[in-house]
Amino acid sequence: MKKYILSAAAVLSAATLFTACNDMLDTDPRVTELTAATFPGKPADVDALNAATYSIMNTLGGGDQSGLLNNPFYWWSLMSDDCYGSGGLQDNVAKSLHHFTTASANQYEQDFILLYGGVSRANNQIETIDNVTWSDAQKPLRNQLLGEAFFMRGFYNLLLTQMYGDIPLITSTVITDEMQEQVSAEDVVYPQIIADFVSGSKLMDVASGYGVAGDGHATKYAAEAMLARAYMFWAGFYKGVGELANGDATINLVDRNGEAIAQEGCSVSSVSKADVVNFLKDIVSSGRFKLLEDFRSLWQYSNSFLWDEAHDGVGHAYEYIADMKRENCFDQPGMGNGNPEEIFQIQFLNASNWNIGGTYGNPRMYSNYLSCFWGLRNGATNDNGKRDKTYPFNQGWGQGTPSCNLWDDWTDAERSGEYTDKRKLATLIDLENELEAYTYEKDDCEESGYGVKKYADVNLDANPADNDSWWKQAPGYTSSSLDNPQQGDHFEDYYLMRYADVLLMLTELTGEASYMNQVQERAGVPKTAYSLKAVQNERRWEFALEGLRFNDMRRWSGVDGHSESSYAAKALQAQRGKQIVCLGQKANKRTLEHMTCSWSKRYADTKGFLPKPQTQINLMSGKLIQNAGWDENASASEYNL
Repeated sequence: MKKYILSAAAVLSAATLFTACNDMLDTDPRVTELTAATFPGKPADVDALNAATYSIMNTLGGGDQSGLLNNPFYWWSLMSDDCYGSGGLQDNVAKSLHHFTTASANQYEQDFILLYGGVSRANNQIETIDNVTWSDAQKPLRNQLLGEAFFMRGFYNLLLTQMYGDIPLITSTVITDEMQEQVSAEDVVYPQIIADFVSGSKLMDVASGYGVAGDGHATKYAAEAMLARAYMFWAGFYKGVGELANGDATINLVDRNGEAIAQEGCSVSSVSKADVVNFLKDIVSSGRFKLLEDFRSLWQYSNSFLWDEAHDGVGHAYEYIADMKRENCFDQPGMGNGNPEEIFQIQFLNASNWNIGGTYGNPRMYSNYLSCFWGLRNGATNDNGKRDKTYPFNQGWGQGTPSCNLWDDWTDAERSGEYTDKRKLATLIDLENELEAYTYEKDDCEESGYGVKKYADVNLDANPADNDSWWKQAPGYTSSSLDNPQQGDHFEDYYLMRYADVLLMLTELTGEASYMNQVQERAGVPKTAYSLKAVQNERRWEFALEGLRFNDMRRWSGVDGHSESSYAAKALQAQRGKQIVCLGQKANKRTLEHMTCSWSKRYADTKGFLPKPQTQINLMSGKLIQNAGWDENASASEYNL
């Protein structure tokens, strides 16, 4: 397991060198004590800018604002058919995401601000990199850092447009009137995103020794893989290519004026499906990535301390991982954080602090706060996380519990194929059968009877105090500066791109089943020939609760993607009528109903986009337009909590 304890002071100083547009677009990020005329002046300064660009991801992965985790992939999990909003009666924010409603006009503003901050920091890094006089020996480092900046700008813009649709495209630290105008995601933003990933892939040279996979930095392979993800969403959602193996689309890399995008590293004028396939095959042929032997090795509940407890015959024993090879445990070399299946991820460290400030600062930004949000909400008040109730899992907010649909659909697939998919119990906690003493909180809502095993916070029998984490036993651990283990001690990498995704994207693009078969074989699923349905199933099971399902649903909806009969709308509507536990009473089950109208209608109305924050719309004086389904014509009584 890679060392995860880093210097909080170093990271925080790097993260605060530049603040980007305050409240999005109204501040030049170079107007600071350190100006573009004096900074950066040496390679280490550019490295500090790079750290600041990445630090936005830590706030996205670990922040908690207005009762909602900032992680966009968590939001998309809640918006999919794989999760309910759940939580307690007071947890309206999570439930509103699941029902495509709002609890307040600016509910989804934090990520809007954070992501534009990331774009601005990347722009600054791109523009000022040659303030440094680079020697010939330093040119590979210069190109790596520039490539990372292009990659991060593309990544942040990809999240922005998938969340908010048509947006302003900011490509400079000097923001012109033209840049403040909302532009077409399909025709303007996506070409820039693809161009940025092309630049990143060409500038980041693996042979240089920089950009080693697993260290938290982007690599050329991360750029190639993320380019494929962006292209597939663009081709499916905007161009209606529902089955890519039998269709094609070419994206022309042109700017808002229809002129070819000219930037370092991007020498192509368009990207076709064949180009994307070649990018993905480059990742495979590199030999730098592989599927881990055991799917459970990806997740922290498979750590060796729990494995030892399962074999020592004393106290509790987590029998589920007892049949693993000890060398495959999460914290063993080559497993868990930094494993060879990771291509790009958010990494966390002991730097959380209640006093973190600034536009993008958040007390829990260096902790994987998803573990807290998805933690079990068990007990009869204050009983959460006790060993006789939830061993080996710890307490949390219980927001975004897995849906009945995920379990039921998965079980139906197993039965029809007469197999047992190893990933199901590696992903989900079957509360009734795995945690027999588990009880619901008295104000629980939308409980399905299942919990999240991926990213679940875990404890040890040898360390039974409430809220303590197994990380305290890990080499190099020091007490979190947040001084709250239940909220601060979560250091599992959040996977943004895994090698399994590369394999499944290749099958989906080419129709060649051999790539998908590798993923199936690890899961104990019989190898199948290519079909779109097979790929859809494999993606859903492999990446369940990793935030990919929702945008997969949107792109598979194809040309019919905005109607109530689309793939996404029908899958979401299938939640209606499922049996759920409400108010903590297992005997008082109710059926799940949409809180205003129906999931299919809300999806059709919104096209799966979130509302743009009203504060930002007001700030932009008409240049930013509210998304369909969220404007003033949608009555508050119908669509708001």
